[in-house]
Amino acid sequence: MITVELARSLRDAGLRWHPATGDRFVIDKPGVDDDVYTVSEMTVERHDHPSGTSLGFNGTTEWALDSVEASESLWLPREDQLRGLLGSAFVSLTAGFVVTATIGGVAQEFRSDDAAVAYGDALLAYIEAALA
Repeated sequence: MITVELARSLRDAGLRWHPATGDRFVIDKPGVDDDVYTVSEMTVERHDHPSGTSLGFNGTTEWALDSVEASESLWLPREDQLRGLLGSAFVSLTAGFVVTATIGGVAQEFRSDDAAVAYGDALLAYIEAALA
């Protein structure tokens, strides 16, 4: 998984998020940015009351947060999403998590202990080169 710092750099470079099921994110505020959340289909919980049964719709069962604005959230793209965002710039992923991408017409290598971070670093370089 990419770091919060790399996710911030990607966002600040111009990467935009359109939340979808399966996306991971943190709430981008000090003190609450340690917990990673996943966008998922709504959980429906049955509540039995003397007057009848109700169906409660909760974002998560372990921590019922009513809502948070997407602008207050920071997307943590997965490895497959980062690779997809690189598009035709992606050349290869080799052992040791080395991503090769063509950036500005030149093949460049991005190494990390985590494949997602290598992809993220390559995407950041790609976005920054496109803006230059």
